[in-house]
Amino acid sequence: MSSQAITTSIFDLFKVGPGPSSSHTIGPMKASFDFLNEINLLSSPITSENLNIEIHLYGSLSATGKGHGTDRAIVAGLLGWKPDACDPIKFLKILKNPAEKYPVKFHEYIIEVNADSFFFHKGKYDSPHANTMVLKLKDGEQLILEHEYYSIGGGFIYRKGEKQNTKSSVILPFPYTSMKELKAHLNREKITLTELMLANEMALTGASKKEIEHKIDTILDFMHKAVKRGLKDNRVLPGTIKLRRKAPLLYQRAKNLAITSDSFLIFLNAYCLAASEENAAGNIVVTAPTSGASGVIPGITYLIKNHFHYAPSLMRDGMWAAAAVGFLVKHNASISGAEMGCMGEIGSASAMAAAMLTYCATKDINAMESAAEIGIEHHLGMTCDPIGGYVQIPCIERNAMGAVKSYNAFLLATAGDSSLQKISLDSVIKVMKATGKDMSKKYKETSEAGLALSATEC
Repeated sequence: MSSQAITTSIFDLFKVGPGPSSSHTIGPMKASFDFLNEINLLSSPITSENLNIEIHLYGSLSATGKGHGTDRAIVAGLLGWKPDACDPIKFLKILKNPAEKYPVKFHEYIIEVNADSFFFHKGKYDSPHANTMVLKLKDGEQLILEHEYYSIGGGFIYRKGEKQNTKSSVILPFPYTSMKELKAHLNREKITLTELMLANEMALTGASKKEIEHKIDTILDFMHKAVKRGLKDNRVLPGTIKLRRKAPLLYQRAKNLAITSDSFLIFLNAYCLAASEENAAGNIVVTAPTSGASGVIPGITYLIKNHFHYAPSLMRDGMWAAAAVGFLVKHNASISGAEMGCMGEIGSASAMAAAMLTYCATKDINAMESAAEIGIEHHLGMTCDPIGGYVQIPCIERNAMGAVKSYNAFLLATAGDSSLQKISLDSVIKVMKATGKDMSKKYKETSEAGLALSATEC
């Protein structure tokens, strides 16, 4: 386990932005927005007519960047757009015409970028992360400024030469790096998980309890809006696969079967598919913890709100439980498909959702840990092999399957005795990290193997 305390905000984990991939869309948009700010910090504007910007993509960003919309996300960031304020309709139009030029503001000058500004590099690149992008400001062939960025999953980025954790100086009331340390705080201080997480969040952000709770409610609202939109939209998803959405039909069938024992699961599947299909369409979703896994927790929370009728305060308790697990996975392994395969995305989301369900129902931290451990354990080694580089097959159905697994993990953890669980959450996260390290890169978001090659009929 990493020795440095976790200093991630819940609003860094659950972020609003356009689909279909937090690593390939939200992260690169944030990186290019940062580069825009950096070039405008240069003290002496260059007035040459030969100014140009080059965008170099490596690893998974190069292999599946076009299918994920990485190029248009980078252009959007250079235009000054931010993920949480992005207009998805305008966003999807970027680079539709490869010859169209986009004006990047450099002080009082304009630098034009278009499809020719991008370089998709194949082969190995000496980099600490599989999702690497390099942006260069040049005057002809003379380099003026260059920055290398890493998109590390869930929309998180860091720039070469900078520390990943910029909040290391923050003094937390309850620092922890593992579930063991987290539980020790709860047992010693006789406080709830919600109280601990809220106290740390207030220390990190300086926001009040009321402000934080309002923002969590807003995040949940964004999730549920994605579900509602997806339940009504039966259009074909963008891309060469020509995949038609399934959520609206499944939802109608669930309503027709409302009195049967299977309707509960059909509703849950429909909700998860709806949000995931919205992500695949490039519309606004919430990373939970990634865009590729943005159907699991939205589907679960939509279910517990509208079928279990949980109060807003209980929904927030569940979000804190999900965040605690997400923090531990991100801190001690990774939520990036390019590092962990789909185990890092759907596996993490399923564990987070299982923790949410269990904590809402029991407030038992041991049962919550068991549910999360089961959620990860049964996603170990899951590949990320999207057909055509699109977050569609197998990604969309995987969100539904991940949610069903999370519900079963909740049942397994609460129907029995959680003290009988032999594997701890900390242990399975270590296994997760080792498994991701051992996996072939062909199965980690590169579309170089598995379904991406076998399903040629798509």
